[in-house]
Amino acid sequence: MEFGSGYWGGRANLTPDLRQLIEDVELQTRDNDRLFLNIAFNYGGRDELARACRGIVQDVLAGKQSQDEITEEDIARHLDTAFMPDPDIILRTSGEQRLSNFLLWQSAYSEFIVLDVLWPDFTQEHLEEALRIYHNRERRQGGVNA
Repeated sequence: MEFGSGYWGGRANLTPDLRQLIEDVELQTRDNDRLFLNIAFNYGGRDELARACRGIVQDVLAGKQSQDEITEEDIARHLDTAFMPDPDIILRTSGEQRLSNFLLWQSAYSEFIVLDVLWPDFTQEHLEEALRIYHNRERRQGGVNA
């Protein structure tokens, strides 16, 4: 199975060997396009949205875009995950039933699956259970009728 990778959040406070490990994994998986594994360490969805807004403001001030023409696509283009599709599944371990500031924009139409197992104890059987739950869901991704 192929994995792409993403990493968001602050790297500055990580040890050099951990930063290098992250960069190596990103380099090794950069051309993969079937399944993405994302690690959000020292990441916050609100911070990501604030940074995206600052990027849009910079575009407006530089004359690249009118403030009246800002779209959802413009916001998505400035997010850390701009290079990849929004997640189909958000799998939450430990039984917690909240987003915890994770992928606030991207999770709008994700299916949430909550399992009462701690991440260190997560097994292939848990993954199969999550996939069964997902498979039995009826996906309704909303929409606005004009």
